[in-house]
Amino acid sequence: MSLGVILQAAAVLFSLAAGWGWRATLQTFGLVALLSFLAEWLGSSSGFPFGRYSYTALLQPQLFGVPLLIPLAWMMMLPPAWAIGRLSAQRLNLPHLHWLLAALAFTAWDLFLDPQMTAWGFWVWHQPGAYFDIPLVNYLGWALVSSLITLAVRPSRLPIRPLAVIYSLTWGLQSIGQAFFWHQPGPALAGFLACGLFVVLAWPLHERKTA
Repeated sequence: MSLGVILQAAAVLFSLAAGWGWRATLQTFGLVALLSFLAEWLGSSSGFPFGRYSYTALLQPQLFGVPLLIPLAWMMMLPPAWAIGRLSAQRLNLPHLHWLLAALAFTAWDLFLDPQMTAWGFWVWHQPGAYFDIPLVNYLGWALVSSLITLAVRPSRLPIRPLAVIYSLTWGLQSIGQAFFWHQPGPALAGFLACGLFVVLAWPLHERKTA
């Protein structure tokens, strides 16, 4: 898992740097990493806003009980969700809600992620919930935090196509892997449908010129 997160995060960073330059890219990375780490620390220590959960010792190194890989995982998928959110907002003629659609696209990915990571023992839920033992409040928390981070960063001039391709490839590979290799057909189907909705809305994967 760690290698996959590092490689995908590197692809996202290089995609952003091609459009923004390294200074702006690293500033954004620092802000996303800080805010996501604080959200995960607050969540794992208080239960807000994701529900009661704890990280196990499997993901190392950790700081204050939060694996340092987790903010990198936010960075590997949140900018692709920004791109998909912008394309979806354009398709739906809702340009002012691109931040909300990005947050929903990011949260849709967690329909894959949380059941998989829980099954692998990377974190445990103190009160199992309705979605494959994941509490539904977790997804409200994901939408809230990713919305706030997006509004804090205010990403503009995104390299839309490479980021949207990363989101789409993650959707396809995660669907196949979870259904056929990791034996979780339920989360695979839910993630396939939820993320797939945004991929369909975003297609073709480039911004269209408006008058």
